[in-house]
Amino acid sequence: MKNKHWLLIVVLLMSLSINSQSILGQWKTVDDKTGEEKSIVEIYMKNGKVYGKIVDIFDPEKRDLPCQFCEGADYNQPILGLNIIKEMTKSGNAYKNGTITNPEDGKVYDCRLKLDEDDVNKLQVRGYVAFFYRTQYWIRVN
Repeated sequence: MKNKHWLLIVVLLMSLSINSQSILGQWKTVDDKTGEEKSIVEIYMKNGKVYGKIVDIFDPEKRDLPCQFCEGADYNQPILGLNIIKEMTKSGNAYKNGTITNPEDGKVYDCRLKLDEDDVNKLQVRGYVAFFYRTQYWIRVN
């Protein structure tokens, strides 16, 4: 009987460890230029691909704004609830081959998501065009 309890504890600890190594979940976005915390993005998996939508905006004046500079189906959609990360697929220890949209200007960038090597509670979010890129570090929401 005692062995079953220990086995259960080991399995639970392993599942917690694996979960903390995942990019899935909620992340606090932090502007790389100002250091300002702006929103919460929930990263989730759907049909084998990773997406991220804005689930909270900290500035009350921006909570109800539409994505007026976005194009296509995202044009004029509320920023709160908008999928800004789309179609990411796993590639080694990162997620690639998808896009990220900056809802402030509507620009769409190729994207790479990767957990920080030193801190699994930091997510490296890189948007790029060709060889030019910009990186932000988002913080895991517990």
